[in-house]
Amino acid sequence: MRIVRYLKMAPVAVLLILCLLVVQAFTDLSLPRYTSDIVDVGIQQSGIEHAAVDEMTAETFEAVCMMASEDDEATLRAAYEQGDDGAYHLTAEGASDREALDKIVEMPLVAVHYADQVPDFDLAQVQQAYDAGLVTKGQISEALDEMRAQMGDLGDSIVAQQAVAAARDELEAAGVDVSAVQMGYLLRTGGIMLGLAALGMAASIGVGFLAARTAARIGRTLRGRLFRRVVTFSDAEVQSFSAASLITRATNDVQQIQMVSVMLLRMVVYAPILAIGGIVMVSSTNVSMAWIIVLAVVCLFVVIGILMALAMPRFKIMQKLIDRVNLVAREMLTGLPVIRAFDRQRFEEERFDGANTDLMRTQLFTNRVMTFMMPAMMLIMNGVSVLIVWVGGSYIDNGTIQTGDMIAFITYSMVIIMSFLIIGMVSIMLPRANVAAERVDEVLAARSSIEDPAHPRDGELPTSGGAEIAFHDVTFSYSDAEGGEPVLSHLDFTVPSGTTCAFIGSTGSGKSTVAKLVMRFYDVTDGSVAIDGVDVRELSQAAVRRTVGYVPQKAFLFSGTVASNIAYADEGLPEDRVREAARIAQAADFVEAKDEGYDAPISQGGTNVSGGQRQRLAIARAVASNARALLFDDSFSALDYRTDARLRAELAASLGDRTLLIVAQRVSTIMDADQIVVLEDGRMVGKGTHRELLETCDAYREIALSQLSEEELKGGEAA
Repeated sequence: MRIVRYLKMAPVAVLLILCLLVVQAFTDLSLPRYTSDIVDVGIQQSGIEHAAVDEMTAETFEAVCMMASEDDEATLRAAYEQGDDGAYHLTAEGASDREALDKIVEMPLVAVHYADQVPDFDLAQVQQAYDAGLVTKGQISEALDEMRAQMGDLGDSIVAQQAVAAARDELEAAGVDVSAVQMGYLLRTGGIMLGLAALGMAASIGVGFLAARTAARIGRTLRGRLFRRVVTFSDAEVQSFSAASLITRATNDVQQIQMVSVMLLRMVVYAPILAIGGIVMVSSTNVSMAWIIVLAVVCLFVVIGILMALAMPRFKIMQKLIDRVNLVAREMLTGLPVIRAFDRQRFEEERFDGANTDLMRTQLFTNRVMTFMMPAMMLIMNGVSVLIVWVGGSYIDNGTIQTGDMIAFITYSMVIIMSFLIIGMVSIMLPRANVAAERVDEVLAARSSIEDPAHPRDGELPTSGGAEIAFHDVTFSYSDAEGGEPVLSHLDFTVPSGTTCAFIGSTGSGKSTVAKLVMRFYDVTDGSVAIDGVDVRELSQAAVRRTVGYVPQKAFLFSGTVASNIAYADEGLPEDRVREAARIAQAADFVEAKDEGYDAPISQGGTNVSGGQRQRLAIARAVASNARALLFDDSFSALDYRTDARLRAELAASLGDRTLLIVAQRVSTIMDADQIVVLEDGRMVGKGTHRELLETCDAYREIALSQLSEEELKGGEAA
């Protein structure tokens, strides 16, 4: 069971919980026994626990000694001593072995007090004959055995009960206040029960506290491990799991594991301890009615088996349905403007309603199945109680057991049945939690396709100036691409340090893929990508991303402030560096126009600023990183031509020593680049300056003429 392995995260807490559960089980199992004693001893026996009473009259003591064997008589005379009042009192030595004394005095004491109820037995005559030497102890013993037989074939139980009743009469005859004895016993036993209840309550609170804390710690650890693992994933792993599924695994699945972890520690571990203890206590109470418990447990597992067979398949698909609901909801929220633009609200509502209804139906089915559990369990438990009372009543009538024993037996039976009930209920929930654990482990076990080398060559990279970026016969295809068709084929070019290289081509030509290979979001299929002559696969990912600052195609901002977003790469970035980066990115004007300035809040995703403002802040974030190369993946698309031109001019003026890689759709954005790479269907069909490509590359000239007039192109050539 995968979920049990998570408990290894807190071994000390689990061990402490086990100790507390043993204490709690001890208290829970002890209370019914004391309840039985309250009824049997405290009420029925007036608080008298032993036939060997603390005080006997001289007449009774001598009669008992007469009816005992030679050895037993010696034991009795050693256990009692005669006081000044003439009565015999139990000594400390005698009290230490009281159970043996009980066996010795039981039948003689009954004979003393109830001889008149037995035909053909006259105690006075027997005593006179014994004193005269006419009868022996052996003959008296035979008479007592005959008397036991006349009392009925009920074994020792009825004799013990009669002996305690005789002991009560003896105490009254000796002048002892039996009511005070009874009240003392009740108070003493009640006090012990209160103490046990308090101890059990403290243990239960301790178990609850530790279990909740341990489960919360497991949840925190799993969420942290999931987050750290997902952060290391490349785009390939994120796409294979899907963002919606990863979110579900880190929230709903971990919550399932956390909830069941509490149940494991509080109930599943406790149930076997309680069941075993209950069986032991039942065995000591009355084995003859144990078949009732066996019958109840069998019925219990039949019901649980039927419910599991019905509900388990639905539990296994429920998590996938939750994934589906999250996926549809996420798509709706992300694509809300598009949905409204095409008036597809009704369609999306129906799509969400379909996913939501599927989940609802599955949950309703499992919930309806589970609703049968408690009524069935209560029927079994109440039926067992009735059966125990019915069978136990006949035993009480025969004198085999006492009323308190039956009460204790019912309680222990309920404890055993409840223990198996808990195990059965959790056995239904565990598979669902195990599914969640499998999904979590699937993410934790997934290895990123992009991993750091064992011995990175980070030290070989220069620390200043621009970075040289080179593609050496690079071919790349996505692992899940249909037919394995390459997205890029045999790309070979070099971007010298401190120069600007632009990439242009039609949609789907592979421009953004080039950017991802430079950042090592993916690894090439063939060939190599090198930074300053070192294959990026031989560098740590941190070194690659320190060297190359990245502005993604879709500008994304984090919740916080303008300053925190610009200084994202270094929280301790000086304010003047933040302002300088904003100035270069042409963001200073609109930022300083805000009332809060650089402390102005940014909502999640940057939804409270325009698309162009988001792009400029994203560019400022890359500029502030002080990377030796900056990669702009179509990062100027939301800028107007004037802002675009000013930004490029500022980049050239302020970052002249850095290497710039620009993926763009606009020819006007890249006309001044030192080198332009033209891509078409993943292949490089042209490489050179703007002027050279107009003359040598038909694809580039076609793109340029579709965007600019001949006069504008000539202006570019003149430039």
